[in-house]
Amino acid sequence: MHLTKMHGLGNDYLYIYGEIENPAEVSVKLSHRHFGIGSDGIILIAPSKVADFKMRIFNADGSEAMMCGNGIRCVGKYVFDKGYTDKTNITVETLSGIKTLELKTAMGKVVSAVVNMGKAKVEKPVKLEVLGQEITCTPVSMGNPHAVVLTEDAENAPLTTVGAAMEKHSFFPDGVNAEFVQQIDRNTLRMRVWERGSGITMACGTGACASVAAAVKAGICPENEDITVMLDGGNLQIKVLPDMTVMMNGPAKTVCECEVEGI
Repeated sequence: MHLTKMHGLGNDYLYIYGEIENPAEVSVKLSHRHFGIGSDGIILIAPSKVADFKMRIFNADGSEAMMCGNGIRCVGKYVFDKGYTDKTNITVETLSGIKTLELKTAMGKVVSAVVNMGKAKVEKPVKLEVLGQEITCTPVSMGNPHAVVLTEDAENAPLTTVGAAMEKHSFFPDGVNAEFVQQIDRNTLRMRVWERGSGITMACGTGACASVAAAVKAGICPENEDITVMLDGGNLQIKVLPDMTVMMNGPAKTVCECEVEGI
């Protein structure tokens, strides 16, 4: 089996063109960082009947994700760099709808992409009991579920305790991505994340979009302006339009090509 390892700000996946048998099982095996290749999961790319391409995302625990913001930028780089398309504006079918990508190139290779992530659905803040303490969070849907927690210290956010417990909280029957977000200034947020099905990751594109959407809704960040979201793996530029459509701008990089046996 041939795979391409790619990452968006350290959020790394193994990319495969075509369908495979038992993708959940394969994702668990290959994602292991000691006995596999090591990744946050695998992403399958194939032609689509309703878009230019489609993507399926399987987390490191084998669960299937609806959408991955960092992953979809790498899908754009994959199909362009490998010659599956010569277009710099493409559409990608996901479980959370069709997304539009504008690919940015240099020296004939994609270096970044602007993605129309669709409209954010921001709910009213809720108070939840998590590990014996009251946590206020803002539920946001970016096609997948998020819980945005505003904090004064994102660097020391309780990802492995509160974040992990929030993922499995009964308020979120399908699980949730937990983002801990600190406002640095009017146009800058610092975010750390516990991702549903993957745990702590270096970056979460949909989580960055959800965090900015929640901040705009709360009135602490402006709409229709670029907001820098500082993640463990680097920065994303997020803009929330007046109708709550979210635009994400960030890099995509290839790490290596590899062959695996015995899967």
